[in-house]
Amino acid sequence: MEIVNFEPLNAYLGGLMLGAAAMMLYLLRGDVAGINGMVSGLLSPIKGEVSWRILFLIGLVIGGLIYRSNGGALETLEPAVEGYWVVLAGLLVGIGATFGSGCTSGHGICGISRWSVRSMAATVTFMATAIITVFIIRHVVGG
Repeated sequence: MEIVNFEPLNAYLGGLMLGAAAMMLYLLRGDVAGINGMVSGLLSPIKGEVSWRILFLIGLVIGGLIYRSNGGALETLEPAVEGYWVVLAGLLVGIGATFGSGCTSGHGICGISRWSVRSMAATVTFMATAIITVFIIRHVVGG
């Protein structure tokens, strides 16, 4: 993947909006804005916990649509590997998020901002695993 049109102001504003949304959810509901937790909360629903989770996830999609409708460019990414590897990777990420008690968004954005040592350790683990995986795929396997 090559970043062609990086615009620091857009990245900064997007980060501010993401942080503000995560902070509002935490302050108003006491919930963490992790996607793994959002989806798992829908798979085993608790009364009063479904509608806001659905609205949150819909908001993620609508945000992308609003960005796109205002001329924002969305990159088309082609996987560097066969489709079955992508499916396997997705399953492994889901399993890892379950065992790690959260996903990259929950730990990396919300957990670190709350000074959670567990989230800091999880985020370091995510990043180290990603770096090692990319190195192996690009330099050992030759993908």
